[in-house]
Amino acid sequence: MARKEKKLGRVYLVGAGPGRADLITVRGAKLLKQADCVIYDKLVNPALLRYVREDAEIIHTPKRVSEGSVSQGSINELLVEKAGEHDVLVRLKGGDPCMFGRGAEEAEILSGSSIEFEIVPGITAGVAACEYAGVMLTDRRYSSEAAFVTGREAEGKQSSGIDWPLLAKWRGSIIFYMGMGNLEKIAERLIDEGLSGDTAAAVIQNATLPNQRVVRSLLRDIAKQCKRAGIGAPAIVVIGKAAKDSGLEWFRRLPLFGKSIVVTRDATGNAEFAEKITERGGEALSFPTIKIKSLTDEDKFTGLLKRLWECEVVVFTSANGVRIFFDFLSRMGKDSRVFGNVEIAAVGLPTMRALMDYGLRADYMPAEFTTKALAQELINKANIKGKRVMLLRSAIASDELPRLLLEAGVQLDGAEVYTAVRHTGPVEMLEQRLREKSVHWLTFTSPSTVENFFEQIDTVLVKSAGVRIASIGPVTADAIRKIGLTVDAEAKEYTTDGLLKAIEQV
Repeated sequence: MARKEKKLGRVYLVGAGPGRADLITVRGAKLLKQADCVIYDKLVNPALLRYVREDAEIIHTPKRVSEGSVSQGSINELLVEKAGEHDVLVRLKGGDPCMFGRGAEEAEILSGSSIEFEIVPGITAGVAACEYAGVMLTDRRYSSEAAFVTGREAEGKQSSGIDWPLLAKWRGSIIFYMGMGNLEKIAERLIDEGLSGDTAAAVIQNATLPNQRVVRSLLRDIAKQCKRAGIGAPAIVVIGKAAKDSGLEWFRRLPLFGKSIVVTRDATGNAEFAEKITERGGEALSFPTIKIKSLTDEDKFTGLLKRLWECEVVVFTSANGVRIFFDFLSRMGKDSRVFGNVEIAAVGLPTMRALMDYGLRADYMPAEFTTKALAQELINKANIKGKRVMLLRSAIASDELPRLLLEAGVQLDGAEVYTAVRHTGPVEMLEQRLREKSVHWLTFTSPSTVENFFEQIDTVLVKSAGVRIASIGPVTADAIRKIGLTVDAEAKEYTTDGLLKAIEQV
């Protein structure tokens, strides 16, 4: 009997967008979650890899001129090889896969090898860079056309494929990709062909990222100004009336633009926090100091549901506790209906929002997001004296809440739903950034994040780096001060949103 050949996988040529991770398309993010293998380029934001399954194969193929670079020919061979090993292969390319990205060559290789493929467009850097810098490529008042041009043609070409005389007469916007290495020659060639040296020019480096920089000048001086400012690749060059300063550079006006902020929660918490930092224009540096460990498989959870049905109030003190408890319910084949007529209390907005994800609303939530305030809320509004109250929380939480509830005369039951264990962060990366003095803020959301962080990073290095420190509340702030450091910002609202507001006000 003839052996049946394995069917080749399907390859998706996906545009990763211009740099900022959340500018990938919905289709692109969905495919990353499905991928068995991801092959990504140097200009792809590594933050996109958070979408990828832990068991997927991830291959980095930097193609720019540097140590460890991979040739296009090697990448083509790799695509064919991995398509034979995996069902779903994502080839993740910066910007759009076919806009100066050699996507056509990769598609041809796949087609010639009888490998099915799909091209998923991405936001191209030329468009995104301009819009993030307030450069309007097309405006009926001054530009009704735009030309996208490569600033680096294929090596070995006998003649240029660029129509320089046409570009010199172009009345609209000219956008050069990969032009920094040839910027002076590009300007000289356009001027030689008749374009005025007084034409406006702009160079946008690290577009859409918190370290985005823009240099504006006249065409004749743009290369000199970029050299003086230390501007290099990756960058987009814009020439024409659109390159003038329009006063519309909105990105720089975001409250955390240019700020690098270290987040020290668990991996999931860091990802959520990082999104908020990115939305405000900042750079989030993930340094997870804790790992959330579920305790719902412990023997003490046997019979928990029966005890829950006998309770009148259930108290959740964190979003982690909510999510882990509902994972437990799901494994038991149950859902939110187990609460029946039981009233629910939440310590704050994040906990309440987590409950709402499962179709529940908190009956009690204090105005101040502390366990002390939650106890007072229950005493004043829930008339809890004599009631059976179940407390679902972390194993390392303080004893303040149960003590206050017991003093109020409740019949207290409870279970430790999860705990936080020490996690090692990317120490070398952060130490290097601190030595470079390119970190602006450290953020801490609990005493355990403080303790675990400074077991890995020396306080002397933090002090010498001039980095500021932000705390989510007074308990965490006290833990910071106990090790001899200053708290520069303390949240009034004990949430990550409150923490960022405190940073913005400094």
